[in-house]
Amino acid sequence: MALGKDYAAQDCSLARALEVVGERWTLLIVRDAFYGVRRFSDFLVHLDIPRAVLSARLQSLVDAGVLVKDGHDYVLTEMGKELWPVVHTLARWAEDHLSAEPCRVFVHLACGTEIGPDGRCASCGRHVAPDELEIHAGPGVRRRTDPVSMVLRRPHRLLEPIRT
Repeated sequence: MALGKDYAAQDCSLARALEVVGERWTLLIVRDAFYGVRRFSDFLVHLDIPRAVLSARLQSLVDAGVLVKDGHDYVLTEMGKELWPVVHTLARWAEDHLSAEPCRVFVHLACGTEIGPDGRCASCGRHVAPDELEIHAGPGVRRRTDPVSMVLRRPHRLLEPIRT
């Protein structure tokens, strides 16, 4: 049986979500946007993705309302920011089941405490929004030498633009 080209025939909310974020590279672009990557050239170098694929995925995310293009920058919209629990939970799932150590650690700025797999601060018990988190390189981060990876090794607030 041939595979379909999309999920249009599916009567399922998850299928509709996959139409927006289910293509290869798309969630990694969204992840990088949370990490502060904004410019095409920085996505390109950090993801090591073909230029044409990156262009298509960015345009698709803009068309879907997940990103907005602001000059040379691609910025998460409110709709895009609502993907944080998905991105965080999927990364934690991979750390628990597919790798030995976390690549990134997320710390609640108000408490200085790492958030758990459910997105709650271990200290205050609140679900923490991405703009209240600081990202740190974890023990599982690979030692890539591209400029974006070098910047991302330093602690910084999620959603704040990085510049290489």
